[in-house]
Amino acid sequence: MIEKVLSKNDVPIRLTDERWTHIVEEHCELAGMRLEVLETVANPSRILAGGAGEFLAVQETLTDRHLVVIYREHKNDGFIITAFITSKMKSLNRRNQIWPK
Repeated sequence: MIEKVLSKNDVPIRLTDERWTHIVEEHCELAGMRLEVLETVANPSRILAGGAGEFLAVQETLTDRHLVVIYREHKNDGFIITAFITSKMKSLNRRNQIWPK
């Protein structure tokens, strides 16, 4: 199954079953958080620039940790690459903030 949400740039961003399987195999703490991952892309607290043209959507969780969803977008299409939870905000804060400006 492929689910889509719109990014802040109004680009449809896909989350495929293959990508979701990859995410939960690498980050088992995200099992059961598929909707939260999609919601983070649609309504992040902020978006950061990645090192190779990707975007990092960030949303604070209830435990003073942050859900980070890495995705790529093109003109009319995009896809989620991976997601993880972190409490290490120093490394994220070094990145260029794209949204909100």
